Amino acid sequence: MLNKEIVNMLNKQVNFEFYSAYAYLDICNYYADCNLNGFANWFKIQTQEERDHATLFMDYLLHNGDKIVLDDIKAPSYEFKDFRQPIVEAYEHEMKVTKAIHDIYGAAYELKDFRTMQFLDWFVKEQGEEEKNTDEIIKRYDLFGSDSKGLYMLDSELSSRVYTSPTLVI
Repeated sequence: MLNKEIVNMLNKQVNFEFYSAYAYLDICNYYADCNLNGFANWFKIQTQEERDHATLFMDYLLHNGDKIVLDDIKAPSYEFKDFRQPIVEAYEHEMKVTKAIHDIYGAAYELKDFRTMQFLDWFVKEQGEEEKNTDEIIKRYDLFGSDSKGLYMLDSELSSRVYTSPTLVI
């Protein structure tokens, strides 16, 4: 059995991951409405990843005999003023997700919950990749996104992203 505090934190993370999927779906829809289908594709895949992250946390809870508690998911309240802002919002959101995962890891460390720490190792690495990827898109956008040809090329590049579901042994 997992420590009650860890179970509560993991359940909050399940809901946070589902919120992340919801937020990225909102960003996907924004870009689709702007006819930036490559950006929309990139965020659609982010939506799928976050949904799968939530199910991985649920699987871990179930594997350990704990109950999953799903809360309401608040609708995102973004009001985008330009094409750059959603990427920045995504980057800032990923930093919040990273902090939440680090908080769970820190609590597991203090409780000597090595099993949960080992489970979270994959997420710690994944969050580093998530932050790096969104930061790179911001930097590319800043380099040539204000030019219509540059924006077209970046959009084309982002359209080539394909989804691969995570493989994590619990």
